[in-house]
This record gives sequence, structure tokens and C-alpha cells, in this order.
Amino acid sequence: MAETSRVFEDEENGYGGRKVQPFASTPQPDLGKTEGKKQYPTTFSSILGLQDLSSLRVWRASLAEVLGTAALVFAMDTIVISSYETETKTPNLIMSALIAITVTVILNATSPISGGHINPVITLSAAFTGLISLSRAAIYILAQCLGAILGALALKAVVNSTIEQTFSLGGCTLSIVAPGPHGPIVVGLGTAQAFWLEIICTFVFLFSSIWVAFDKRQAKPLGRVMVCSIIGVVVGLLVFISTTVTATKGYAGVGMNPARCLGPALIRGGHLWNGHWVFWVGPVIASVAFAVYTKIIPSAEVHA
Repeated sequence: MAETSRVFEDEENGYGGRKVQPFASTPQPDLGKTEGKKQYPTTFSSILGLQDLSSLRVWRASLAEVLGTAALVFAMDTIVISSYETETKTPNLIMSALIAITVTVILNATSPISGGHINPVITLSAAFTGLISLSRAAIYILAQCLGAILGALALKAVVNSTIEQTFSLGGCTLSIVAPGPHGPIVVGLGTAQAFWLEIICTFVFLFSSIWVAFDKRQAKPLGRVMVCSIIGVVVGLLVFISTTVTATKGYAGVGMNPARCLGPALIRGGHLWNGHWVFWVGPVIASVAFAVYTKIIPSAEVHA
């Protein structure tokens, strides 16, 4: 827990550069010893942060990413299934509200340990903006994918085969095969439309919530619980928007989390692999765009 306090130590610069620390991240270097001195990586090993590969503390922190992502996948996919199973006229509204609460709770549980990424998009954004090393990012993403698989396996173990087949384990789908007047037909969202939704919604997610966590000038006065709540609310809103604006049967809504989409796809298979690349490429592009944005904006507040 002592490591998390370093998030708020450097008041000189709010964002930009490697001095910025991710909200409640672990473990971080001691900035006090190098205060006032700019440190630049000079070797290939330093650039990649290869020392993190052999750091027991990083691997121990990644355990929170495994368990957090497993809980996220199990809970979110269960919410997707139960929301549409419930006899209500607004299943997407109920689903979005429950997802917002779930994300908030899990982030609060994991943020003091690993930084509460539980999503390759957040990890990639932290790496692209220089908050964590590429090696730590690789460890976290591996942990998140493993957690997603465990979460999907847990869900498969508790649902019957009919629900598993009908709802595809609550996974990320672009289309499904449905009965038609002249035989089975494919219904869903076009690949191009889904691709743009992933890019736009993921960027909005990063811009409007994750940046609040990355920028300690906002994270410090708001506090961990409020920041996690903001992230949860934004996720819920974007899920609601994506499922409402398309209103297309067969489309499960924007993913914004490649690991969550990977778990059910590996366990359930089948049509979950159709267009699966969209749920990876779209968020990666959004992460790159977000990193570029953080480098372009001024490092100090600009008054009108």
C-alpha cells in the first residue's frame, strides 16, 4: 500500500512525460531520489523495461489482474445473459447499469494492488504514454487474457448448454445465425460499422475516464473510489449507447476490452470468432490515438 502514495507526490507536472504515475499503480520507482533530474532510458533493456520480467513484485501484482479480469468476465457475461433473459422492455438499460456497478467494484478491489487495469486497452494506453514499461504491459495483458479464459470457464461450468448456445456465453458477437422464413439467416452488425464503433467508443472511454486516473491532478482530489466510479459509469454509458444506437439483433455491443472478448471466444468458439479481430484492432488504434493526444496537449493548464 505504501507504493500507491507515490502517485500523488510530484506536484510540479500534472501530465506528460514519464513523471506521471498511473492511478494507484504498483510497484513504482522511487522518484524522490531523482527529483529535479530528467531520466532517459539509454539502453534497449531500459527502453523495454526488461527488469520487470524478473521482478517478483510485478508478477505478484499481475495476480490481481488475473483474478480481477476473471471476475469481470464472469460477472459481465452473466449480466448480459440475465438481462436479456429478464422479461423487460429495456434490457440494455438494466445491463448497462449493472455493468457500471460491476466495473466500479472490481476496479476498487484491484487498483491498490496492480493499478486496476483488468483491460488490455488500459494497459496499452499506460505503456504508450510512458506510465509503465512495455515488459510490464506484456505481463499484465497475458494475465488479463488468462483471467478472461478462467472467467469464461467458470461461467460455462454453471450455465446449462441451452443458455450457453443461445447467448454464446455472453461473449462479443457481431452477428448470429437466426431462424428465417426460408431457413437460417445471419443477422447482426456490419464489420465496418462495428469496427468504427470500437475505435470511437474506446477512445471516448480513455479520454473521458481513464485520463482522469492517469492525471494525478484530478485523481488526487477525487480519490480512488470516485475515479473508479467515473470509469464504471462511462463504461456503462458507452455500452448503453452502442446497444441502443445500433438496435441490431446479434450485435452484443461495443467490447472495449479485448481480453473479455477473447475468453468466451476460446471457450465457446464458433461464430464468436467471426470478426473477432475487430475487438482487438479497434481498441489498439484507439489506444494509439489516445497516446498521441496526451503528447499533443499542453503539460500545464491553459486559461482562456
